[in-house]
Amino acid sequence: MYLMDETELPLSVLPMAEFRAQLRLGTGFAEDTLQDSVLEGFLRAALAAVEARCGKLLLSRIVTWRLPDWRDGSVQVFPLAPVSAVDAVRLLDAEQEITEVAASAYVLEMDAHAPRLRSTGASLPSPVGGGQIEIVASVGFAATWSGVPADLQQAVLLLAAHFYEYRNETALAGGCMPFGVTSLIARYRPVRIGLEGAQ
Repeated sequence: MYLMDETELPLSVLPMAEFRAQLRLGTGFAEDTLQDSVLEGFLRAALAAVEARCGKLLLSRIVTWRLPDWRDGSVQVFPLAPVSAVDAVRLLDAEQEITEVAASAYVLEMDAHAPRLRSTGASLPSPVGGGQIEIVASVGFAATWSGVPADLQQAVLLLAAHFYEYRNETALAGGCMPFGVTSLIARYRPVRIGLEGAQ
């Protein structure tokens, strides 16, 4: 499976002011922006870590997903949520020639944890031998920080502050996640019951 985030988040959508407030950094000084590149790095790292733990994208992006075949001929669960739109479904042959799948052949079933692409017919069209399926989708809670759920906003800011405070600490190499962050994201983590793949 191949999963590619096609959108690079611009600095303008990151909560730099909120992060500064979280760290209680002073404002109104000539050096206000001196640490911006450092703060941006910690924010991006915290955002990526929270998204990875939740399986959710907080800020909206275009994601391309390639897979060798459908797991189930009639329905395919997305690896990320929330999916707001399926922009394209394509079949690629061994030479990477593309065949667009008609939008009428599938429907997006929205779900908080496991959005699905479901066939409107007997089954989803499959690639020919050696080919791949490519799905392009719009994924994420919101295009702006204010649209992200408040508890996930707080989780990112807490984790970014943790990274900032312990930026010179080498004893935390085990990859610990602060309890406050873990509790804030708990309800967004996918719940798996029973056998793998049972949806």
